[in-house]
Amino acid sequence: MKEVVHIGARTVPGPDLQELVARVAQGDQKAFSGVYDVVAGPVLGVVRAVLRDHAQSEEVAQDVLLEVWRTAPRYRPDVGTARNWILTLAHRRAVDRVRSVEASAARDHKAAMLARARDFDEVSEQVETRIEHEQVRRCLRTLTEVQRQSVTLAYYRGLTYRQVAELLSLPLGTVKTRLRDGLIRLRDCLGVSA
Repeated sequence: MKEVVHIGARTVPGPDLQELVARVAQGDQKAFSGVYDVVAGPVLGVVRAVLRDHAQSEEVAQDVLLEVWRTAPRYRPDVGTARNWILTLAHRRAVDRVRSVEASAARDHKAAMLARARDFDEVSEQVETRIEHEQVRRCLRTLTEVQRQSVTLAYYRGLTYRQVAELLSLPLGTVKTRLRDGLIRLRDCLGVSA
């Protein structure tokens, strides 16, 4: 005898998704297992359509299902079906991930650009400093020996006018005059306006 198969035979329906979500809102773990079985595939599909990255999609889908567990008491059946509520959560979470990844990439790009600019600034500052130092050395060579000694002792060694005078065995007034004259010549040589 042949067995009769009925196409489109109705299976005994399980609990409605909205009913399951209502039970999840009360902390029913078994009901959450039922919700998971019904929506895990569609949630992953929605998330994957937005993210297009398998690993991230699985992670976000898991986050969505945890969010369903935590926020089930906020579900309002009068606003929409439980399925639409869950899939909306999935879509929003996936879009948030895209935005987060884009923001992170933008921050990384900006940091890289700043690092490059900093390197350039450091190099240009070093070059400018070397050029300035060379210019000062060249201008120091134009001073008389006494002026050069006085300027070098006062500005490169940090000695006071009195200490320069004692070290060179010269009167304080003479040292001040030589320093003033030497600095004027340096200023003119460097092209610095007074």
